[in-house]
Amino acid sequence: MAMRPTLKPWIEGIHVYVPGKAAGADGKPLVKLSANENPFGTSPAALAAKSGAEAPCRYPDPGSTALREAIGAKFGIDPARVVCGTGSDELLQLAANAFAGPGDEVLFPRYSFMVYDIAARRAGASPIETADADYGCDVDALLAAITDRTRVVYLANPNNPTGSYLPAKEIARLHAGLPKDVLFVLDQAYAEYLALGEDDGGLALAEAHENVLVTRTFSKIHGLAGERIGWATGAPHLIEALNRIRGPFNVTNTGQAAALAALGDDGFVERSRAQNAANRARLTDALAALGNHGIRPLPSEGNFVLVLFEGALTAEAALGVLAQAGYSVRHLPGQGLGHALRITVGTAADMDAVAAAIRRAAERAG
Repeated sequence: MAMRPTLKPWIEGIHVYVPGKAAGADGKPLVKLSANENPFGTSPAALAAKSGAEAPCRYPDPGSTALREAIGAKFGIDPARVVCGTGSDELLQLAANAFAGPGDEVLFPRYSFMVYDIAARRAGASPIETADADYGCDVDALLAAITDRTRVVYLANPNNPTGSYLPAKEIARLHAGLPKDVLFVLDQAYAEYLALGEDDGGLALAEAHENVLVTRTFSKIHGLAGERIGWATGAPHLIEALNRIRGPFNVTNTGQAAALAALGDDGFVERSRAQNAANRARLTDALAALGNHGIRPLPSEGNFVLVLFEGALTAEAALGVLAQAGYSVRHLPGQGLGHALRITVGTAADMDAVAAAIRRAAERAG
């Protein structure tokens, strides 16, 4: 064989991220309930702001200064302790790049966001999955897996793809049990979907401690998934580390303008949260009624529901049935969830149609 560049072994171990589908096998467009996008669209203020952004011939502000200042004002954070990224995905990956490497370990609970595994391998570190507690984080199992090689611990709260949630007391207990030289990355991509007043305490931990990094995104409730904007906060040395290795112009002009406007549109966020809660309950209640058919929707605090198929109707068969009904949902066998489908919460009509299609298929299956 001719000589050619060779991948590093830790890069060869990465499985390419597969996004949610928007079309069937025949190319027919489907209602996309596979990517946890906001079905109610984008803040009108954010859309208007995009048209007034700096011309595309100009580089964007490399420090996202105005956006960081607005984030700081909204959440009571020193803007110098905020870094913006190409979605929170970039910042999650940079955390492993900055603080882990070959010979190190990166921990996360089983059934976590698949980017954590990619981030660990990309850094050359070993990804370590810990035991779950009925598809949620088992804090004791996570703490028991800590070794002297552990450098980073990831936790999504609420968790994608299971929807599970740890309250502030458990988050504090987890952090207290970590060595001070282990970075705790708390991924709050779905935090805005929590009920008003619910708070896992992550931002306060990031303010008070040297080893906590909290990430958030504009992709979910703000409806800006296509603009790719996220942010993180933590101790100054953590933010400095991410700034060292992030892209120098990583958030576009339109992205910065749209995110700034979206941050101020509380009405859009509140309406999205309320509609999501109502439609999530609508779907969950309808599917829970099919328990005698082996169908179990897990409790969720996000904008999606993970549905387990433990009876005659398999998840794979249900995936096909929903595609025939015009809907794309997420099947995740690569994450050990071949028996489950993750369904993004959509409109009330969509949730009724999805539940009805599953009910008819379950009854036919016996």
